[in-house]
Amino acid sequence: MKKGLLTIIIVIALGLAAGALEPGAGVTENDFRTFLNAFETKVIPLSKESALSGYNASLSGKNADYEKSSQASIAIGKIYADPATFAKIKGFKETGQITDPLLERQLDILYLAFLGTQIDSTTLEELIRRGNSISQKFYTYRTKVGDRILSDNQVDSILSYSNNSAELEATWKASKQIGSDIAPELIGLVKLRNQAAHTLGFANYYEMNLKLSEQDPAEIAALFDQLDSLTRGPFRTAKAQIDSTLSIRYGVPGDQLQPWHYQNRFFQEAPSIYAVNFDAYYRDKDPVALMRGYFAGIGLPVDSILAHSDLYERPGKYQHAYSTDIDRAGDVRIVCNVRPDCSWTGTLLHELGHGVYDYYGDRQLPWLLRGSAHAFTTEAVANFFGRLATNPQWLNEIVGVPKPEIDKVAGDCVRMQHLTQLVFSRWAQVMVRFERAMYENPDQDLNKLWWDMVEKYQGLHCPEGRNEADWASKIHLTDAPVYYHNYLIAELLASQFAETIGNKVLKVPDPFNSAFARDPRIGKFFAENVFYPGARYSWNEMIERATGEKLTSVYYARQFMGIN
Repeated sequence: MKKGLLTIIIVIALGLAAGALEPGAGVTENDFRTFLNAFETKVIPLSKESALSGYNASLSGKNADYEKSSQASIAIGKIYADPATFAKIKGFKETGQITDPLLERQLDILYLAFLGTQIDSTTLEELIRRGNSISQKFYTYRTKVGDRILSDNQVDSILSYSNNSAELEATWKASKQIGSDIAPELIGLVKLRNQAAHTLGFANYYEMNLKLSEQDPAEIAALFDQLDSLTRGPFRTAKAQIDSTLSIRYGVPGDQLQPWHYQNRFFQEAPSIYAVNFDAYYRDKDPVALMRGYFAGIGLPVDSILAHSDLYERPGKYQHAYSTDIDRAGDVRIVCNVRPDCSWTGTLLHELGHGVYDYYGDRQLPWLLRGSAHAFTTEAVANFFGRLATNPQWLNEIVGVPKPEIDKVAGDCVRMQHLTQLVFSRWAQVMVRFERAMYENPDQDLNKLWWDMVEKYQGLHCPEGRNEADWASKIHLTDAPVYYHNYLIAELLASQFAETIGNKVLKVPDPFNSAFARDPRIGKFFAENVFYPGARYSWNEMIERATGEKLTSVYYARQFMGIN
């Protein structure tokens, strides 16, 4: 997860702002350069303060730290919302005098960022405060089962390994309690977000966020319809195999399996139904040490990132994972809760994928253009690396699993990778379609809507008699609104990167089964073609320059669905 949306309304990137200048004061490129200099002088220190305060709050869980984070976000938000500054930006844009490519790109980014916050300061402050308040509850929440207080890691362990249906049910239901606790506040926040979007001329907050991030709502909807069609049949077949295996494991008839039997709170990850036990390969390994060796081997050392990061769990700390670029000048950090297992190794790979994207970008670029071409392009890089945790060749070359042992399970490894993508793809359908419908009508029965979506796209049934706000227990609806579609789009691009690197850089016969390890050409490809350009190009132009074609689902379908 790429951190950057704690302030809720700041849509393009956390910390973009500018000092107010008189509308009409100038229209030449030199005038715009003067404007940008004033902008950077004011915004860069505020951006760093906001990023640091948000980072510190997620580590401590303390009210004082969350209040400091809110104040920093509000300070930036007020600058963003300044109508005089927006009028100046709009004036530069309407004259058509800004033609230098780097200046024009910065102008486009500023325009969209400021457009999204042209609301009254009271509403802006309320959006930030409400969002941070709910986030704090998420970050500090611990599941209570009877007399036991469980971290998310412990919840995940029980759901993954217990064969006791009663324990699974109790743990699963308790993990969902946060949803019921915060649902009324979240619905209120959704309505306030919509209210802000309406004042800016958008149908709702969902539409606004997509358009301000240079994505077309109709194109996103069409892509998800295409992916639904692509995965529906294969998933139905896979789900039957999952149910058959889990029925035997838990001693429950297949048609009586419940959501807590699928080894995950949301069935967003594939259950372990094959003989290969990935966790066994990592039990005596240090995931952090593996990361140091792996990324150094591909020419992207991560020592500096790890030295600044917070990697292990403790009370009060944010329980998930994210990457953050504190200053766009080299202070890149990740937050994790590492354990020696496959899941956390994959998460470390994922977050360091975000991290190297920021760390190895061009720091000579204008401040506004440092970072990723789009949110989903950094997710794609993170996914490319995160997939390696279950890659049989990577397990052999980096983790040190003997080749004879890998040869025995290689088929199951590949099948598990395919199943992982199928399961996640169907889960993403739920999240994206539910969130879109929620913003279209937050007054509808959201509990029913959620389970209708889960049944349609994941094939799970709502437990009998249950009417709880299970949807609200998914942190992304609060902390990263209108973002989840990027995760699935990023999977398409990750496969496109794999095909490009495998065929054009490494020149291997089967790019999708490469270890992508111990070759500096891998890091060089990413650094030169993806990281270094930053945001100087629109996302599809960057993808075409890097891979030779615009974003396509062809390679994702080829890699995971066997469709050429």
